[in-house]
Amino acid sequence: MKKIFILGLALWSFAAIGQVTEKELSKLKPDSIIGWKSGGLIQIGGSQVSLTNWIAGGQSSVAGNGLVNLFARKTMQKAVWENFLDLGYGLIRQGDDAAWRKTDDRIDFTSKYGRFMRENWNYTGLANFRTQFTEGVSDDGERISTFMAPGYFIAAIGLEYMPSENFSFFLAPFSSKNTFVMDQELADEGAFGVEPGSMFRSEFGGYFRMSYKRDIMENISFQTRVELFSNYLNNPENIDVNWEVLLNLRVNKYISTTLATNLIYDDDIAIPVDRTGDGIQESTGPRTQFKQVLTVGLAVTF
Repeated sequence: MKKIFILGLALWSFAAIGQVTEKELSKLKPDSIIGWKSGGLIQIGGSQVSLTNWIAGGQSSVAGNGLVNLFARKTMQKAVWENFLDLGYGLIRQGDDAAWRKTDDRIDFTSKYGRFMRENWNYTGLANFRTQFTEGVSDDGERISTFMAPGYFIAAIGLEYMPSENFSFFLAPFSSKNTFVMDQELADEGAFGVEPGSMFRSEFGGYFRMSYKRDIMENISFQTRVELFSNYLNNPENIDVNWEVLLNLRVNKYISTTLATNLIYDDDIAIPVDRTGDGIQESTGPRTQFKQVLTVGLAVTF
């Protein structure tokens, strides 16, 4: 019941924020420009605190993070090819002798090719790849992830409704979700849903993806994407969710503020649970994961 509630909340929130009604969709026209169109956002931000003999207490800190959000679209007479690249990386050091710790780390690339079927509808094939740049550690210093551990690859074939370049939903009854754990130590632990000792896990199921973006005001842009996957062969009612939101507020040509959020629910990932707050992990199980990154800094939008 809780999983159904999480899924329903994600879909309801997506619909509420996007506010894409059938009446609005009827006004949207397909992109009629033949050829390439590209654009994106590149941002670098940071913060620094230095304390010397500060009687009120505190710690010196240095933090920085970067964000890349790019797209390239080629529209042809009978087809459209779209590519999306999202990168993020952030570090923080709190205390003069402390180690650097990650605050963000992601690589996400999607490519999809659609053949026009009828007005606003396409036969579409999609490929999505996700992983991270560097290793991640827990609070006690234990290595828990690294490049391609995990890595995810989704391949899907289905139908896409795309009334404009700003809104689309894609439904694929035939899709494959593949999980890679290319680190033997983590694979031996059965991390990220693989069988202990195995570096690879493949799932066959249904895949749904909806994306929407718009300029809310002249200097405020919003985009969001939700992905759902159901494994036909193992607990199909337990749906994996990956929901992302990016809000960009441009102060001027070179300075902006971005708010990025990411909600994930993966039924195959066991997360340690401390139910009493005493620091002891009583159990493990699937949990809702949430990340929020707020960045103020130099940015280029094109």
